[in-house]
Amino acid sequence: MSSSTSTTEAARNDTRFFGHPLPLMQLFSLELWERFSYYGMNGILAIYLYFQVSEGGLGMPQPTAIGIVGAYGGAVFLATILGAWIADRILGAERILFYSAIIIMIGHICLALIPGFGGVAAGLILVALGSGGLKANASALVGELYSEKDPRRDAGFTLFYMGVNIGAFLGPLITGLLQKEIGFHFGFGAAAVGMALGLIIYATGRKNLPNESRGAVNPLPASKLSLFLLAIVVAVVLIVVLWFTGVVNPDNLDWWIAGISAGAAACYFIVMYVSPQTNADERSRVLAFIPFFLTCVVFWSLYQQIFGTLTAYSDTQMNRVIFGWQMPINWLQLIPPIFVIAFAPVFSAIWFKLGTRQISTPVKAGLSLILIGIAFLLFLPFANSGEHETPLLWVAFILLLFVFAELLISPIGLSFSSKVAPKVFQSQMIAVFFLASGVGTALSGVLGGYYSADNQTPYWTSVGAASIILGLLALTLTKPMLKMLRGIR
Repeated sequence: MSSSTSTTEAARNDTRFFGHPLPLMQLFSLELWERFSYYGMNGILAIYLYFQVSEGGLGMPQPTAIGIVGAYGGAVFLATILGAWIADRILGAERILFYSAIIIMIGHICLALIPGFGGVAAGLILVALGSGGLKANASALVGELYSEKDPRRDAGFTLFYMGVNIGAFLGPLITGLLQKEIGFHFGFGAAAVGMALGLIIYATGRKNLPNESRGAVNPLPASKLSLFLLAIVVAVVLIVVLWFTGVVNPDNLDWWIAGISAGAAACYFIVMYVSPQTNADERSRVLAFIPFFLTCVVFWSLYQQIFGTLTAYSDTQMNRVIFGWQMPINWLQLIPPIFVIAFAPVFSAIWFKLGTRQISTPVKAGLSLILIGIAFLLFLPFANSGEHETPLLWVAFILLLFVFAELLISPIGLSFSSKVAPKVFQSQMIAVFFLASGVGTALSGVLGGYYSADNQTPYWTSVGAASIILGLLALTLTKPMLKMLRGIR
């Protein structure tokens, strides 16, 4: 037995972190602080863009600002393809993870120190690229800690997801206070500090990860490396030309990101299916993953409106006064991670207890669309109320349903994608899963453009009803999907 194989087996047999391998703790910590920085910055990004200059913002039209937030979120997930490909073909998941954390920190520093649109452009590009490199590879490394049929997988990913949401809670909490009391750039600075903490913690525990994660699983021949670098240069030049000619602009950026992300996912499905390195079982599972991918797109197009449409809703419609004190606008975003932190261990325990008797992944995904559709319909009772009249507790209840839906699809999807991934497309399959989030996040900006505080009923009704109908449709596909999954649930 090789030393790398023995290292992996030792990690998989470890139970020191709440019954899970100890390296899960290092990845849990890195993801916590990365999400602190990401959600902390993202929590104040929309209002920074559309607040007037006299209020410390950039004075953009609100629909354009919401679209940019959606496009940026989609770009993060689109960048996972690049990060995962470089990990699988050139540098390995662990090194990409480390370098990406450094890039993210630099991006937040740009947002904190460079004023105006220059700081926004530099910061968002760097954070998007860095987050893309970190997201898929962190999840891939979690997957490496378990064998394919280890019943702890879903529970482990749910614990990992709890770390995500601890960071998602602390980030907006601190940046929102700093933005409200001192200014936007202090909030962005806190995001940079959070990422630095995550980087330090991870650097001290890198040696605990399996050795297989330190090299490419499907190395790119040296003769093709120059072609890859040329493709990167061509892509950058094309993006610059499209931007400065106005073909791509702030008003249509969300559509572009959604379209490119969908196209990238389609290409990847084709590549994985026709690859000579993919066997018959793996090809069948790739096809079965497509309906799940589409379900995730719909879910994230609704859930990610928390950072655009619902942030604007918090600004104008929600009663944010608590005992005479008005809470920051972005504290709406604190509610979901509180519920995730509270209920992720419950869901994890349920899946752990049920083991092979738990409902299948396709059923969980269909139920998630039904739940979040019901949540959107619950905005209707206050659709015709005046400004700042929607009770905070009512919105909190709606977001509780958001979280129950999230726990049925997001951590489960991470586990599912790592199980169905062809052997030579490990990180890249998880990147495809994140592309569903990318398409959905970009579409959340598109949908947000149709929201109007003056006429809310058509918006909540159409979006909620459509989600419920699509969720029921997803449930009808459960049996054929399970057949194609060849023993994976």
